[in-house]
Amino acid sequence: MLAAFVHGFILALGLILPLGAQNVFVFNQGASQPKFRGALPVIITASLCDTLLILLAVIGVSVLILTVPALQIGIFSIGLFFLLYMGWSIWNSEPADVRKKESAMSPKKQIMFAISVSLLNPHAILDTIGVIGTSSIQYTGQEKAAFTAATIFVSWFWFFCLGIAGKAVGQLDTNGKFLKGINKASALMIWGVAIYIAVQFIHLF
Repeated sequence: MLAAFVHGFILALGLILPLGAQNVFVFNQGASQPKFRGALPVIITASLCDTLLILLAVIGVSVLILTVPALQIGIFSIGLFFLLYMGWSIWNSEPADVRKKESAMSPKKQIMFAISVSLLNPHAILDTIGVIGTSSIQYTGQEKAAFTAATIFVSWFWFFCLGIAGKAVGQLDTNGKFLKGINKASALMIWGVAIYIAVQFIHLF
């Protein structure tokens, strides 16, 4: 059981470490919110979304979903739209003034964007299914539970770390210039993911 847990831990860490739209957005909100608790909506939402994807991958439901062409087209189309809109919104946003709570992204908007970049990102979904889902097949019973728990733990731990790191950077940036650069870089990276999804969409369909 320990071997299964370690396997899941290392596997999930390798998948989540590379910078992607989800990681960038969580870090961005950690840096932009006046207080750390202001970033909790995006951290918790991203973690819950990853947990859902992992559970669906492990029990095999997600594989069945992605065998339906209409659902694939829907996921790709909606995901592409949300990523384009998210990039535009972040690109045009000004760094939050720590003295003005209303200048930061609202919890509702954080949750909406976090769900879109997590559940409507075909690249992330295919990674979860192709790597975590297929790797879990070799385990059963308690070993599969340990493997699954490890991948979920890594997800929650990593997103909280990203939020904390973002907050630390935001506190050091007193004039907002660095945060503005982060916003621009975040938007460009999210648009890059959107372009990648569009290319994959063309190749698949």
